[in-house]
Amino acid sequence: MIKHVVMAGVLSAVLAAGVRAEVTTGAAAPDFTLTDTSRTSHNLSDFKGKVVVLEWVNHGCPFVVKHYSPGNMQGLQADYTSKGVVWLSICSSAEGKQGYYTAEGWQKLNAEKGGKATAILLDPEGTVGKLYGAKTTPHMYVINAEGTLVYQGAIDDKPSTDSDDIPGAKNYVKAALDEVLAGKPVTMGQTKPYGCGVKYK
Repeated sequence: MIKHVVMAGVLSAVLAAGVRAEVTTGAAAPDFTLTDTSRTSHNLSDFKGKVVVLEWVNHGCPFVVKHYSPGNMQGLQADYTSKGVVWLSICSSAEGKQGYYTAEGWQKLNAEKGGKATAILLDPEGTVGKLYGAKTTPHMYVINAEGTLVYQGAIDDKPSTDSDDIPGAKNYVKAALDEVLAGKPVTMGQTKPYGCGVKYK
């Protein structure tokens, strides 16, 4: 398991950055267009009528490794896509920076990781990441079937790199999705994201 080996300064800097979102919980999620690893273009508006998760990802980040190494993120992806949720993993790492891969590189990496997202979207210019104010990997967003942003922030309440912390954590994304799918309002609509800073251009 990944232990607490990440520089404390990295985490504290991310946490100190606060929540300052570029999108507003309770407002319409901004539309965007990005290309996936098969070079197929996707518009967020294409998924109107479906619940959508946006997951900012960088497999070089130990906070992401925390959730992928034991299969936690892949399990969430598989569980909720089986319930009709659209799960979009977005990489905003710029070319030459940690986490950047070509479309072909992403295909190979995703196969190795066993990713179950609906699609992996490539945002090397950082346009969509900055539009949404994505600050960390992971940084999570949940959009309801009406296109309203109902959750943004951390994946859970344990801001560590230790996979052993997952079982005892409150998973905010799971909680939001369960409430949305049950037709209930989301109790916790915004939390402070944690992780590595997005490697923007």
